[in-house]
Amino acid sequence: MERELGPWRLTFRVRGWLSDEVFGEISRYARYLGRDRGYGLFRIDPERLRGNGLTLWDAIASLEDLGVAVEEDLEALKRAAEEALRVVLELRGGWVYISSRVMLKPILEEEGLSLPYDREARAYRAPPIMYPRLREAFERRGLKVEDRVFPPSSRSLPRPVRFTGELRDYQEEALEAWRKAGGRGVIVLPTGAGKTVVAIAAVAWAGVWSLIVVYTRDHVRQWIDAFRRFTDAHSLVGAYYGEEKRLAPITVTTYQTAYRHIDRLAPLFPFLVFDEAHHIPADKFKRIASASPAPYRMGLSATIEREDGRHEEVYSLVGGVVYSSSPGELTRKGYLAPFVIRRVKVELEEEEKRLYEDLKRKYRILARGRSFEKILEDARRGDPTAIEAIRVNTRMKEIVQLSESKIRAVEKLVREELSRGSKVIVFTQYRRQAEEIARRTGALLLHGGLERRVREATLAKFRALKAGALVVTTVGDEGLDIPDANVGILVSGTGSRRQFIQRLGRLLRPGEGKRAVLYEVIARGTGEELQSRRRRGRG
Repeated sequence: MERELGPWRLTFRVRGWLSDEVFGEISRYARYLGRDRGYGLFRIDPERLRGNGLTLWDAIASLEDLGVAVEEDLEALKRAAEEALRVVLELRGGWVYISSRVMLKPILEEEGLSLPYDREARAYRAPPIMYPRLREAFERRGLKVEDRVFPPSSRSLPRPVRFTGELRDYQEEALEAWRKAGGRGVIVLPTGAGKTVVAIAAVAWAGVWSLIVVYTRDHVRQWIDAFRRFTDAHSLVGAYYGEEKRLAPITVTTYQTAYRHIDRLAPLFPFLVFDEAHHIPADKFKRIASASPAPYRMGLSATIEREDGRHEEVYSLVGGVVYSSSPGELTRKGYLAPFVIRRVKVELEEEEKRLYEDLKRKYRILARGRSFEKILEDARRGDPTAIEAIRVNTRMKEIVQLSESKIRAVEKLVREELSRGSKVIVFTQYRRQAEEIARRTGALLLHGGLERRVREATLAKFRALKAGALVVTTVGDEGLDIPDANVGILVSGTGSRRQFIQRLGRLLRPGEGKRAVLYEVIARGTGEELQSRRRRGRG
């Protein structure tokens, strides 16, 4: 059982006779008990406090203002109130423990919370992510929170960090919207619009230990370089991944490393920044957010929506979308390079077309009118026709995306753009297709199978070129930074809007006289035409 609340038995004396006005004021929070040796005797009444929307501290402040209470009683009231209204929050063993002499159950019920009660510890237990909500709820009711999760000033940065950059108007708006949302939420801005800079400004503003969670090792270095470029926090920034594990007041880590070490990291950082926040709902990665008590949370993404609909989970783990702007909006304002999207339609080869049509007929028979989502659901339950339907669908996509007609179209586009002095990035989903295109066009090649040093050398070589072509697989979807690239060619992909926005964003960093072109190479008469319409959405 929870311990009984003590302050409601607290009494205090008042000097002399009270006017009706003063008596009425005290009666808002205390019950008159009678006279005792020349003093008026009162007892704090919790029902009157609640009925008048007051806390015990409001009552004490009122008595101080009225100046009628016996001083030693008032001081005793304060001491007893601090002890009796104390709620202790402590992080241990992957839980936040909540202990108090206060009857917490009604408060938790008002908050819609049902938490397990640990009889041995004489405390409630809550997942760490609930810490900010619990603290706010207790403080709102006038309880004295003894915070052992993040004690005041314990996780402040060793010194103030000065943001030395200059925010654009939309970046200022994004930062302000996040602050107004209580330091929680997702900021959606196109690739190249400076999401990183907004987060760095937020870290400087918050002034607390901050953990930046990014998707790849390359991103770790990019973020550290950005902190050095836009702040004076140089010595305060560290990397925590792989063999390099230096915990610092501002630490940059990867999703994989954060997941493996979250029990060590969680108690240290009141501020979490999730780059490419659409990754959070992955079964492993969402534990980074749920196991952390961090009150400050920021998610960054070019497009938060996921094809599986699980982006809704990001909102409960980080906060809702507090600011969003599209590539078209920022292009019209002059912050991103103007761009045009051109569809290049090709015909499948005769043999490819025959195979595709045969598979399409087979798929329709297997699908039996079911939506693809329903087929996926049935396949997860072991339905053999659904499993075969997915296999056939995958083969259809491969025939279309790996079409010889597409490769020839890409060859032609690359030659034409190089003759104009363009800097071209060719995006493909398949490594063997990337290798074939690079071989035929003489382009540089980047894929996940290459050693890191080779990838870095390839990127450095491409960045140094005034004109040239680079073929990339999905390794280039996130974190590829080629500011002067002005032409993109989509050969194959997932069909998702998020991937489309990310690939378009690689071309949109502004430059004098720059106009970006994104080609979509699409097989006519196939599902790619519908995919193209869906993923382009609105600009």
